[in-house]
Amino acid sequence: MNEQTNQLIMNADLAEMPESSLSPEVEQLQRKQRLAAALRIFGKFGFDEGVAGHITVRDPIDPDTFWVNPMGRSFKLVSVSDLIRVSHSGDIVEGKGLLNGAAFTIHSHIHMARPEVTAAAHAHSVYGKTWSSLGRLLDPLTQDACAFYADLALLDDYTGVVVSMGEGERLAEALGDKKAIVLKNHGHLTVGESVDEALWWYVTFERSCQAQLMAEAAGDPCPIPHEMALHTAGQVGSTLAGWFSAQPLFDVIMAEQPDLLE
Repeated sequence: MNEQTNQLIMNADLAEMPESSLSPEVEQLQRKQRLAAALRIFGKFGFDEGVAGHITVRDPIDPDTFWVNPMGRSFKLVSVSDLIRVSHSGDIVEGKGLLNGAAFTIHSHIHMARPEVTAAAHAHSVYGKTWSSLGRLLDPLTQDACAFYADLALLDDYTGVVVSMGEGERLAEALGDKKAIVLKNHGHLTVGESVDEALWWYVTFERSCQAQLMAEAAGDPCPIPHEMALHTAGQVGSTLAGWFSAQPLFDVIMAEQPDLLE
């Protein structure tokens, strides 16, 4: 990286600059910073479960590779310098650490199948995996849940830990063009055009699962009617809405844990 680029990185507010205005080198750094911050948010929200869980972001310089957290490093401790870059063939091409086999299998197929997807997020958080055991899509019970109305897929059987390439391909096919997928008896996964968007869809899906589980435990919830659910989805489920909704989470984690940039 040359001196001019280094100076630009030092002076840029990377969280606020649109990626289209950045050089590839600065855009790469921005994506890595947002990825590390997203992983810290996962840790803060208690989405960690041993070594399970991963968030990936496509590399802007070499789009056939993606950045991911190394297996065994706590979400709560991940910094930019910990991230590894992986090829679609499973080779670590930059960074040091262990590659989670399921992370590679799942995310490589998603990134290959969906060129518009920049980031994907998956963990074994409590309410998402509880909901997944029902093998159902979410109902439009709340305004927030409407973000996934007609934009949610279901992989309706469980065939073990996703480590075979065939299973990764099947998952990506089931996801199709949707922003999120329920993985039966496993959990959920979300995608977005930015790390921020993918992170927000994951968080709000987790909370929507919690809300529906609570509502059904309390009684017989009344879903939002179809036409209004579709209308609301257009308001709260857009790419911009996902990105913007995530900004307070990133603002707080950056203020609380600036060491993630190291």
